[in-house]
Amino acid sequence: MHYKYYIVLILMFGVIFGSCTQKSKENSDKKVVSVAQYEKTTPRVDTIAYKKKLRALANGDTSGLWPVKSRVYPLKGALLPFKRIVAYYGNLYSKRMGVLGQYPPKELWEKLDSEVHAWEKADPSTPVQPAIQYIVDVAQGTPLKDGTYCMRMPAQQIDSALTIARMGNAIVFLDVQVARSDLQREVPRLEKYLKMPQVNLAIDPEFSMKDGSVPGHKIGYMDASDINFCSKYLAKLVIAYHLPPKILVVHRFTQGMVKHYKDIILRPEVQIVMNMDGWGGPALKYSTYKRYIYREPVQFTGFKLFYVNDLKKPPHRMLTPPELMKLRPQPIYIQYQ
Repeated sequence: MHYKYYIVLILMFGVIFGSCTQKSKENSDKKVVSVAQYEKTTPRVDTIAYKKKLRALANGDTSGLWPVKSRVYPLKGALLPFKRIVAYYGNLYSKRMGVLGQYPPKELWEKLDSEVHAWEKADPSTPVQPAIQYIVDVAQGTPLKDGTYCMRMPAQQIDSALTIARMGNAIVFLDVQVARSDLQREVPRLEKYLKMPQVNLAIDPEFSMKDGSVPGHKIGYMDASDINFCSKYLAKLVIAYHLPPKILVVHRFTQGMVKHYKDIILRPEVQIVMNMDGWGGPALKYSTYKRYIYREPVQFTGFKLFYVNDLKKPPHRMLTPPELMKLRPQPIYIQYQ
């Protein structure tokens, strides 16, 4: 009697579970089709103008690396490569982490505007889009209660960064240093902001301590799978909220900071910038750019300039826009710290 009862329960469970599994599979398939339909029906950028601009950015490179060979064209409304982004970076709590914490908003914008004008003069063919890049997750040298070494900025501070950006019609990058946390935990926390059309994402492998090290004691790393997680997450937001393509910035200044770059997936909804993030004299910065950005092409390139650290060693000066315009490829994203 009990045996038959168990058989009935098992059969009922099998039917219900099978039905749920089938429905789940059908729903999953519908989502995949939905994404495919979205990409199929949503207009792309002018591909002729896009490829022409990519060739211009390659700046005569004959290696075959640039422009990147890809059949993935961004959706209409993509910012890159039609505009160059010039970003000010930092955290409002700290004067040591970048210019955002060093000046009041009005003075900050006077300085950023001067950099924008310098780039417009160096490359009149490319309009400049100013940006505010705010570090929302800051890696710490001492543990927090959750053990992540990751200090998350309060909402009012992020809102302040967005307010500063609006003063100059700037776009925004939320910069994430995960420390002992991970992107799967930290990025969804920012969805409230990433749903906004002007807000983008930046991730910093230097402070991704996958081996449990303390941030600042060694250089961390991220894998292509980490970058793919972010781009897929952003792509879903673009589709769900009918947003213009998002931009994902990945900082890099060593070989080991980004692993398996060839496995990075390009998507129509997301534009990826590999940003040369090292400081030092011109020769060192040129070398770093060539080794880790030029030789391992992903999609677009960036170059970071430090108002303080780049002056520490001879010849004690920053590189200028005309000098950076000679690079192959020319960086389409410029960051000042």
